[in-house]
Amino acid sequence: MNYNGKTFRPVTNTKNGEVSGDTIFYYRQTGNIVTAEYRGGQVVSGHLIALVDESGCLDMRYHHVNNKGELQTGICRSEPEYLPDGRIRLHETWRWTSGDGSGGASVVEEDRE
Repeated sequence: MNYNGKTFRPVTNTKNGEVSGDTIFYYRQTGNIVTAEYRGGQVVSGHLIALVDESGCLDMRYHHVNNKGELQTGICRSEPEYLPDGRIRLHETWRWTSGDGSGGASVVEEDRE
């Protein structure tokens, strides 16, 4: 699994999440290290770093500043699925490590070229 140069956009998220269909993630990968910048919607500026395993799953940490000027942090586990058209869909389980510490689930999909 290679995430380098891929762009992802959320398609679903739980209500306590801050990313939406207006948020865009720009992924880069070197070896088993994946990084991304993300922004849009409620997110002014965000970054994530993850380790990818042999099955393509991501063990990630993220942080961003939202449109209220708050710094938010969290952890996430993403499991990939290949779509019929060859794009990647990520099924994510996440938890805030800031704020109320609540968790949620989201799905993000690789943008069409």
